[in-house]
Amino acid sequence: MRTGFPIATKGMVIGLLGGSFDPAHEGHVHITREALKRMGLDRVWWLVSPGNPLKARQPAPMAERLARARAVMPDPRVVITDLEARLGTRATADTLRKLRSVYPGVHFVWLMGADNLVQFHRWNRWRDILRSVPVGVLARPGSGVAARTSVAARAFRVNQVDRGENLRGRKAPAWCFVNIPMNGASSSAIRARGEWKR
Repeated sequence: MRTGFPIATKGMVIGLLGGSFDPAHEGHVHITREALKRMGLDRVWWLVSPGNPLKARQPAPMAERLARARAVMPDPRVVITDLEARLGTRATADTLRKLRSVYPGVHFVWLMGADNLVQFHRWNRWRDILRSVPVGVLARPGSGVAARTSVAARAFRVNQVDRGENLRGRKAPAWCFVNIPMNGASSSAIRARGEWKR
């Protein structure tokens, strides 16, 4: 395994939660714990991205975002990593393709909040993402109806499974919407309150 890459063994089921984490907060922690519990994941990797092509404003420096993420999520089952920067990828579809090459035999599940499913059809090669790995969508405040009726949800309606644990070992395309207790924390609100200085 390459230096700085997380360790994973054949047969493991690893959830991938990608984002700018600018900053990481209790909402990220909450959906990660719920995903571990409800989807039977062995680990979750937080993929702290170099940047988000859908956002004009670039995030805080990587080192600051990684440090904050590690401070708010000290669970040993969760790995905080700059893997996308190490892989040289920006688009999720490319990241997933490279991860599947680097980690043969590891079963990946892409995790996202329902707010991301609403605009998922704007992601680069979003159909390829849904066809390459199962996707677990976790409820977020105010996004339930919009997520369930989103372009991606409608396009892959026949591939929806009813429970999160049904994603474990399932071949793509497969996705589920998991209702969980709500946590309204958001990075944009934290920045707006001036609690995350660059």
